[in-house]
Amino acid sequence: MIDLKNSKICIIGLGYVGLPLAHAFAKKFDVVGFDIFEERINELKKCFDRTLELDKKQLDEVKDNIIYTNKIDEIKDCNIFIVTVPTPIDSSNRPDLTPLIKSSQTIGKVLKKDDIVIYESTVYPGVTEEVCVPQLEEVSGLKFNEDFYCGYSPERINPGDKEHTVTKILKITSGSTPEIANLVDDLYSSIITAGTHKASSIKVAEAAKVIENTQRDVNIALINELALIFDNLGIDTNDVIEAAATKWNFIKLKPGLVGGHCIGVDPYYLTHKAEELGYKPNLILGARQINNGMGKFIAEKTIKLMIKNGKIIKDSNILVMGLTFKENCPDVRNTKVVDIIEELKDYGANIDVYEPWIDEKDKAYYNYNFIANPFESTKKYDSVIVAVGHDKFKEFTQEQYENLIHGDTVIVDVKCIVPNPTWKL
Repeated sequence: MIDLKNSKICIIGLGYVGLPLAHAFAKKFDVVGFDIFEERINELKKCFDRTLELDKKQLDEVKDNIIYTNKIDEIKDCNIFIVTVPTPIDSSNRPDLTPLIKSSQTIGKVLKKDDIVIYESTVYPGVTEEVCVPQLEEVSGLKFNEDFYCGYSPERINPGDKEHTVTKILKITSGSTPEIANLVDDLYSSIITAGTHKASSIKVAEAAKVIENTQRDVNIALINELALIFDNLGIDTNDVIEAAATKWNFIKLKPGLVGGHCIGVDPYYLTHKAEELGYKPNLILGARQINNGMGKFIAEKTIKLMIKNGKIIKDSNILVMGLTFKENCPDVRNTKVVDIIEELKDYGANIDVYEPWIDEKDKAYYNYNFIANPFESTKKYDSVIVAVGHDKFKEFTQEQYENLIHGDTVIVDVKCIVPNPTWKL
């Protein structure tokens, strides 16, 4: 059994989840941060985090206890491996476990007797023991629960949230044996000030994580569908929500775009497993369909408002404000603002995008016309869509928004931050 006090921890994957976790552990343990992207490693060695989850001061304070590397030889003396790689979906909305499998194979090359491998990536129940463990056994030649052990402790990172950071969010833990479950719980308890919840099994912990985001997805889908209904009725959805929220047990949510790497992706992991077992999860899939259609709905609403105001759509100029999947962070993973832009382009409109939160590398990934601050430009638009609720966008006045437009004003406000928009979701 591993002695936690003398353990050396390796974090596999240094993104939005892995880096804050590595930083937290490095305050008490020797840590090796492993990532396959050399550019990311070089930036972290200079105490620069492009995700903006950690600042230079935070990275500098643990630099003596953490090594950043993309070389397997530098992780072979670790005895606890924590996997925080992405679990995306493919073009058919099926789970893509490639990053998880490759990470397991990498660990298998250095896995030793009594080592522990803990997975944090969101998966469907069974992935750790049915997909990852066989990879570890095959590559290492070791026997599961005899020579090495596993745990699962799902991540609960909220990108861009400086209040609910990794140590302040209660952590679910689990292990492949009762003894390992206790050890994994003790490990996380040493850094998580919010406390831990030890699940009864790895599968229970996996299921708990995937339903967190599935529940939120379904709830938002209900609000989005209500917004579609109320729009047809000519009723302000937000006014309805404020009125309904006066009841103590009403869940107050807002309609909007559902993107990011979690809520818009994780439900497909659960539905995949359900359908594999012969069960059709109609409610979950229906929610996904509603939420995936919101970008198209917003684009079409914009076009209708422009036509109503006598604007010609083909070759019109439309400004889209914001591209990230949520406010005040540079995360563009699975952003649904893209759906708005692509739909408008199909109508023949010219699109400018103003996004102050992402860097030139991320901008280069998209074939869009990114512009500097439009409020400091003389260019005029046929309509403006405020797609993301960045604090910076809230600083501008109604007059400033209207001055961006020539002719009749068409301001579509997805996030309810413009004082008097033409239409808001």
